[in-house]
Amino acid sequence: MTKPPLTLYLAAPRGFCAGVDRAIKIVEMALQKWGAPVYVRHEIVHNKFVVDGLRAKGAVFVEELDECPDDRPVIFSAHGVPKSVPAAAAAREMIYVDATCPLVSKVHIEAQRHAEAGLQMIMIGHKGHPETVGTMGQLPDGEVLLVETVDDVAGVQVRDPEKLAFVTQTTLSVDDTRDIVAALQDRFPAIVGPHKEDICYATTNRQEAVKTVAPKSDALLVVGAPNSSNSRRLVEVASKAGCTYAQLVQRATDIDWRALEGISSIAITAGASAPEVLVNEVIDAFRDRYDVTVETVETATENVEFKVPRILRVPA
Repeated sequence: MTKPPLTLYLAAPRGFCAGVDRAIKIVEMALQKWGAPVYVRHEIVHNKFVVDGLRAKGAVFVEELDECPDDRPVIFSAHGVPKSVPAAAAAREMIYVDATCPLVSKVHIEAQRHAEAGLQMIMIGHKGHPETVGTMGQLPDGEVLLVETVDDVAGVQVRDPEKLAFVTQTTLSVDDTRDIVAALQDRFPAIVGPHKEDICYATTNRQEAVKTVAPKSDALLVVGAPNSSNSRRLVEVASKAGCTYAQLVQRATDIDWRALEGISSIAITAGASAPEVLVNEVIDAFRDRYDVTVETVETATENVEFKVPRILRVPA
């Protein structure tokens, strides 16, 4: 039986960003240096396949620091942690390695600098997301106010409208954030923004690639985890860009083939914490059912690399 033809648009850039790459490398290097077990507070990155792979090598994932013994190294996830966490680890004289993405650390430094200048912070982000919790935890309670939507801006109660600054979570929708920033500037004309926008290069690039492939595709699949903010934003961006069927899948086994009946083109991308092996698995699943022509659509090239912390570069 002949397979129906299918054009598969492969969005580029997609998948791992430099911060995720570095965080995974940190866990692997820690295991090499100190042996198993090495403890990791929270998922190092939001991807089950990656976490399961590191767990198999000897990483133990915990929710809080008090679940870790004093005598084993602990790693903090790429999303960043409140200041109280490294302080507690230091008080217990633990070996700890901070895998916070340098672009998230930049936001932490920004928040600290604004606070030192006497400004109250407004953070644009998602409530409860580890990155938001980590950034808000850089300053005392009440110093960082959270807004998630344009509507939230109208209700936010500030100490002094003349002494405000804002920061954003690095994995948000570029377009949605632009609207929230505009609402903040409209209500608080004196508000100070970041020198360079906080949304990271990888989030921006992946969203731009999706905007290019979505309008020409009958459907779009984002390979990523349901708890991955940047992956979920890619689905939203695809829908807004005119793709009638956009879905998040963790693996090829999650594909809803009945929903895809009759398509002649599909676009595939991956969130910043999804490995390329899972993208290839999805492509192979389509090859099993269709006569696939793959067309890579590249909208940017990435050559960013972040160094691992010095503690991992020196012998034990």
